[in-house]
Amino acid sequence: MPSLKQIKRRIGSVTSTQQITRAMKLVAAARLRRAQENIIKARPYSLKLRQVIRELAARTDRSIHPLLDERPAKNVAIVVVTGDRGLCGSFNTNIIREAQKVMEEESEAKVSLITVGRKGTEYFARRNFDIAESLSNFFNELHFSHAAKLGQIIVQGYERHGLDRVYLVYNEFKSAIQQFVIREQLLPIIPDEFEAGESHTDFIFEPSELKILDAILPQYVNVQLWRVLLESYAAVMGARMTAMENATESAAELIDMLTLHYNKARQAAITTELLEVVSGAESLK
Repeated sequence: MPSLKQIKRRIGSVTSTQQITRAMKLVAAARLRRAQENIIKARPYSLKLRQVIRELAARTDRSIHPLLDERPAKNVAIVVVTGDRGLCGSFNTNIIREAQKVMEEESEAKVSLITVGRKGTEYFARRNFDIAESLSNFFNELHFSHAAKLGQIIVQGYERHGLDRVYLVYNEFKSAIQQFVIREQLLPIIPDEFEAGESHTDFIFEPSELKILDAILPQYVNVQLWRVLLESYAAVMGARMTAMENATESAAELIDMLTLHYNKARQAAITTELLEVVSGAESLK
């Protein structure tokens, strides 16, 4: 049985850990509020733009622009968005597992990775996966320029026929305790499907169809990536807050259990000392 000193030292250690996890929970909660506000503001515009672009893609000749052109998937890129740090439950593990599923499904093509977040980069680098680009350590000061930089890498790779298909794998924020792993195709842009017999209005393009597509489609990619980064940041803050709350509660339960052991050990030690005193007194009679 551990000594009283050892149990007391363990209680002190767990108490210090509990203070750290409680502080991390409060920090994550504060950041989550800001991240949640940002994603709520960005979602409507991003989703509406996606709807408009997909409708536009359905009404135009897809071969007119590289980002609409669908070709055999010989070179596939997977954008894997993880966190820069751990201590967020299974957040990063679920993303990595889903990315590996996509790689298995696209095994007939040459698959490269674009990793966003240090955890994903480290995992795939250790296992010698083909990492074409990696971005990390910017989530605490997230700006649209980060999405624009990532979008430029993807668009240039696709327009130069270095890529034939681009997937996004990320966590979508639902609430502090709920995040869903999402896999979606970014390029080529998937057009809306019209039902048989459904009528639709054709667009009139000014100054020209190609110039408008050249201007709007790269911007569409940037906006979707911006939404994904905001979703992932809000999701990781929610996951971290939940994980730290669970850790704090587990530490409290462990402290209670150790305190009970300490009291029992202390009581046993006192009882032993009393028995020794009584036995010594009896032996002197």
